[in-house]
Amino acid sequence: MIIREKYLNRLIASKDTEFIKVITGVRRSGKSTLLIMYKDYLLANGVKEENIIYINFESAKFDDIRTYKELYEYVATRIQKNKVYILLDEVQNVEAWEKAINSFNVDFDVDIYITGSNAYLLSSELSTLLSGRYIEIKMYPLSFKEYLKFNNYQSDNLEEKFIEYLKYGGLPAITLIKDNDELVLSYLNDIYNTIVKKDVIDRNSIKDIALLENIIKYLSNNIGSSISSNKISDYLNSNKIVEKSNHQTIDNYLNMLEKSYIVYKADRTDIKSKALLKTLGKYYISDTGIRNIILGFRNINEGHLLENVVYLELLRRGYRVNIGKTGEYEVDFIVNQGSVRYYIQSAFALPDAEKVRQEKMSLLNIDDSFKKIIVVKGPAMLKRDEDGVVTMSIFDFLLNENSLEL
Repeated sequence: MIIREKYLNRLIASKDTEFIKVITGVRRSGKSTLLIMYKDYLLANGVKEENIIYINFESAKFDDIRTYKELYEYVATRIQKNKVYILLDEVQNVEAWEKAINSFNVDFDVDIYITGSNAYLLSSELSTLLSGRYIEIKMYPLSFKEYLKFNNYQSDNLEEKFIEYLKYGGLPAITLIKDNDELVLSYLNDIYNTIVKKDVIDRNSIKDIALLENIIKYLSNNIGSSISSNKISDYLNSNKIVEKSNHQTIDNYLNMLEKSYIVYKADRTDIKSKALLKTLGKYYISDTGIRNIILGFRNINEGHLLENVVYLELLRRGYRVNIGKTGEYEVDFIVNQGSVRYYIQSAFALPDAEKVRQEKMSLLNIDDSFKKIIVVKGPAMLKRDEDGVVTMSIFDFLLNENSLEL
């Protein structure tokens, strides 16, 4: 197993603190492997096997633990002297599991780590019960830099490897099977169906499955476009794709999809007034391979996928990301972290002066002094023009964690 150091180091840094560590992310993004890596770390650093309780709730071995009382009893009977490390994988499969977690903290000397594949893990009920006592570690599919490492790729022919990354996505297991298209298609299709069935349809008792699937296709086909439930409803109804849809049902389905981590929403902000606008946000898919399995691998729009990759990379780095409106212009990303802010445009290419002017116009219409950046697909470049706008290639951006500071 190749260690994903960024995530493992976050767990190590929070070891033996009072906080419950909650690892979230889309299915098969590496949460289970991270938990096993952390268990190995504990063993290698002097923690005895009997002081680690590890449960994977997707294993048939633990099928008889389905309620919080059964979970509490199982763990309580295995608690040893000294601190015990409790590692629970896909804990949302246990009914009212948060009650058991809360009791462990009250009754024993424990350090708790849990994973889950949907945002219901951090529902309002849990937040209330564990208020101020948990740390969320958001896990994403492989970054492009990790993808190169997992494949043992060198730094040559980056454009060719990036197109491969756009096509297959960054779910870690893909790196083991990417040379077999049939296996890749089967694997991605199975993951997509599992997410939709377990984390959306079954979880929410959805009846109109056709409507749900058409919403997912619409989002996948409109990455980088402003979207509202009314827009989706009008499109589906006018094209007679479904018999009838309404914006309230679509709003509910969009919320369910967000909670499954199959999509992420970037809200729209008015840059001048700093007001958060209620409509016309953008949706991005959690993994480009999943997006491609939804629409078909022949329908790969590199421009849309480039923007998707930029957005996910910003999230990986811990930024809060919105899309921006300034007058009649749109800015792809407003990127915030504490007092630091960046404005970023994602462009597939800048073939001529007119395209450069179009991309810069949105940025130059912003009247503050925060850095303004254009990320473009192409060979390495990093330059600042006379207007103070920085242009960097997608490789400058993805391969250097501090690229926005350059």
